[in-house]
Amino acid sequence: MQTAILRTEDVTKVYHTGAVDVHALRGIDLSLYEGEIVVLLGASGSGKSTLLNILGALDRPSSGRVFFRDQELTDLSDAALTEFRRDRVGFVFQFYNLVPSLTAQENVALVTEIAEAPMTPAEALSRVGLSERMSHFPAELSGGEQQRVAIARAIAKRPDILLCDEPTGALDSKTGITVLEALVEVNRSLGTTTALITHNAAIRRIAHRVIYMADGEISRIEENPNRVAPSEVSW
Repeated sequence: MQTAILRTEDVTKVYHTGAVDVHALRGIDLSLYEGEIVVLLGASGSGKSTLLNILGALDRPSSGRVFFRDQELTDLSDAALTEFRRDRVGFVFQFYNLVPSLTAQENVALVTEIAEAPMTPAEALSRVGLSERMSHFPAELSGGEQQRVAIARAIAKRPDILLCDEPTGALDSKTGITVLEALVEVNRSLGTTTALITHNAAIRRIAHRVIYMADGEISRIEENPNRVAPSEVSW
């Protein structure tokens, strides 16, 4: 029996913009399981990023409940949610958000210096294939290398969950595959539950499950019994 690490119950999110209410999420029931890779697919405005932000405690739902294992996140204070994000969740975004004046190793150390039981920056960078680039500054790295530094920074604190919002969105296919290879290797070697948003339907082939979203709802969920390596993905 699979163990849910993150779970939502009837989660909604409504944004109030003047006299208009925008329903970004409409009654989401979803479980993410230990050690799986999930890909979220859907058009812009379907609710993917809103859902990811709520799963990662970057935002609160308008109604409904969110659980991390047996702990209800929706009951927690802002300070407790900050602690949850710091200790349990790694984030990777489309844009790398590296500090330009710091080396790759120093960018990763920003996280390891405040985490409870982190790996070393050198180990984190090694896990994404950047052992030879640790002393380089972001401007000396390609886009794919910068994204892999961002992944190393996210995994260095040994998070339970890795949430990725369009991590290959700014990359060409060859570079994007390298980034996907890093994510798959982290999932394989560390068992990190990984949820990945993408507009690129081809990427769904690397996932254990695919969550399709439309108009703030989950339209369907597909199991993927025939996963492929990132090198077999083309777009």
